[in-house]
Amino acid sequence: MIVDGRAIASAILAEVKDSLSGRPTIVRAVVVRPSPATQSYLRIKKSRAEEGGMQLEVVKLRDEATEEEIIEAVRAPGADAVIVQLPIPEHLNWQRVLNEIPLDRDADVLSEEAYARFMDNVPDALVPPVAAGIVEILARSGVEVKGKKTAVVGKGKLVGLPTGTVLGRMGAEVSYIVKETAEEEKAALLKEADMVISGAGAAHIIRPEMLKDGVILVDAGTSGSGGGVAGDMHPDCAEKATLFTPVPGGVGPIAVSCLFKNTVLLLKSRGELA
Repeated sequence: MIVDGRAIASAILAEVKDSLSGRPTIVRAVVVRPSPATQSYLRIKKSRAEEGGMQLEVVKLRDEATEEEIIEAVRAPGADAVIVQLPIPEHLNWQRVLNEIPLDRDADVLSEEAYARFMDNVPDALVPPVAAGIVEILARSGVEVKGKKTAVVGKGKLVGLPTGTVLGRMGAEVSYIVKETAEEEKAALLKEADMVISGAGAAHIIRPEMLKDGVILVDAGTSGSGGGVAGDMHPDCAEKATLFTPVPGGVGPIAVSCLFKNTVLLLKSRGELA
């Protein structure tokens, strides 16, 4: 089955809109020196926000903005949730900026405090949007996670680590494949896996011959390839899989919808929504 990420995203956003019951809701996106790709991504987020009954307020700062100016925009009142659109200029301390996002406004789970609460499994801690999106895909596709041998390719903060953490809590037998993993071990983990989740961001590093028949494949990696966007998994891997998420059109739209779902959860945690 090829997952239709846009359809799942629309279903989530319909639930988000229904939860709001017409409550005006503003998500502020602070951006500095956006690339054309970033601007395109913000347009998509703006459209998805509207679909979910919210408004995305894009605050574009001057290209030479200081950390203090970004922090001022982050902490300004008037938003129900705040995100900092990455990347920001390399000379700035991005983690310092992210740590200034108030905990009760951090729908993207990017501050160290919000992320630590998630990793420590604190009750009501938000799940980072990509990991939340992957859980949505599996749940809405009827996949039973418990007991499945799961290879997670990459252990980054945005995809691999949070996804492996969540799936482990759900009972999956999780192994990580990272750069340091020996080739023989990597091959064995991929070949034996019931599920492969990838967020390496390297085009087509996973090919059909590396996998067993009937595997569940979730591709959360994106990279530029031939002027377009490619996933970590070669498209032919779909022939081996019982479930396959394409790139583009798979995990990406669902992760964006989960950002707005997290905003609803923040509103509820603050007692501003039933």
